[in-house]
Amino acid sequence: MVARSQHLAVLEGINDHENLGALFRNAAALGVDAVLLGPGCADPLYRRSVRVSMGEVFAVPYARLAPWPGALDEVRAAGYTLLALTPAHGAVPLQRLPAAARRRPALLLGAEGPGLSRAALAASDLRVAIPMRNGVDSLNVAAAAAVAFWELNRD
Repeated sequence: MVARSQHLAVLEGINDHENLGALFRNAAALGVDAVLLGPGCADPLYRRSVRVSMGEVFAVPYARLAPWPGALDEVRAAGYTLLALTPAHGAVPLQRLPAAARRRPALLLGAEGPGLSRAALAASDLRVAIPMRNGVDSLNVAAAAAVAFWELNRD
């Protein structure tokens, strides 16, 4: 699955079934080939996730990724650039991402509230952000994923 894909979503701690379902729907609509589930992620086959995804959890391939975060090295070794989506100061705005980092992106997304763990951030190749305006610090994880998926697949 990873070897045949071009765009991955790597999730950590996404334990809300509705957010998980929305992430799968966004992945299917916006060109993400597969989803890797890290620790703390809800079951995508739970009925609420299936319903919110409009059934896309059955269309988008997914797998559990362990051990965490060590298995991220395997994703990198498969030719992906690990992009940690974070609102942290100093992250590269997605629209300014170098072309090389767009070729085979693996977008790391964390749970609402805590975001990505320090270990996941440390394992990433680059921290990226969606620029916010009007004092808003972040988006819902599913909304942020949709924006990032679209940007990473933009020609």
